[in-house]
Amino acid sequence: MKWFENLKYFFERNGFEVSSRFADRLGMTAKNIRLFFIYLTFATFGIWFAVYLTLAFLLRLKDLVYTKRSSVFDL
Repeated sequence: MKWFENLKYFFERNGFEVSSRFADRLGMTAKNIRLFFIYLTFATFGIWFAVYLTLAFLLRLKDLVYTKRSSVFDL
């Protein structure tokens, strides 16, 4: 069971924060969002995994484009 905990920790640490961002936006827990993606992936033969990766890419791109500036003088 230790390897399963290590695997879970790896995916939670490197999961691009897609699930947690949607959970914060929807007012749900990230665990429920992850389960939703897992069940839909099995039900639709993997198409939702592609959607998840696309969303992760778009969120990463948005973070790179819209950087938070602390003051006006950071321009």
